[in-house]
Order: sequence, then C-alpha cells, then structure tokens
Amino acid sequence: MAKLDLSPLSSMDGFIGAALVDSDSGMALAKLGGGGIDLDLAASGNAEVVKSKRRVATALKLNDTIEDILISLERQYHLVRPLERNPALFLYVVLDRAKSNLALSRHELKNFEKSLDFA
Repeated sequence: MAKLDLSPLSSMDGFIGAALVDSDSGMALAKLGGGGIDLDLAASGNAEVVKSKRRVATALKLNDTIEDILISLERQYHLVRPLERNPALFLYVVLDRAKSNLALSRHELKNFEKSLDFA
C-alpha cells in the first residue's frame, strides 16, 4: 500500500494546504488542508501549468527538468514541485506569504519527497 501521508507538510511555516497530483490526469492523489482553496481544482489547473511548461522547455530545447514552479501572489506562495523519483507526479503547496520562508519551504518540500513511499 502506498504511503501518501502529506501531514508532515503541515509543519511548514505558513502552511495552508497541499496536494500530491498526477500531472497527466490532474487528479489529486492525496490532499491536506486547503484553507478555503479547492485543492481538486488547483490540482487540475496546476497540472496544465506543468504540462505547458514542459512543452515550452522542449520547444526551446532546454534539455533540462523542472525543479519547481513558484507562483507568487500578494498574500500567498503556490509551490509546484515535480517529484524526482516520479516526474508524472508533483507536490502542490500553498503557503501564507507573510508567515513563510520561501527558501526554507523549497528545501523542506524537496526533503519531504524522500518520505513518500509508492510501494
């Protein structure tokens, strides 16, 4: 059985919500929190962002992979991080901009992937 527990992400400073998303279907495989954000809608929309960025990177012949995508809003950060072990999946995290540390959050998100078990 897969271990898709997102609860450790809730300890990130400024945490609002998170989802583990299948980038092909846009479906959230696991969700946590949300604070009024429809995580299913966000999962679907951000899957399109990831697919679009990958198409552009290919067209530009960048020969590189997406480490993360940051969407900065006035009051929130939205982080999208494709998984290194499974690029078809990505983590989506919403943070309160006033309460979060962006650099630390990116580091924590990268480390969190190691705890995911798809077996």
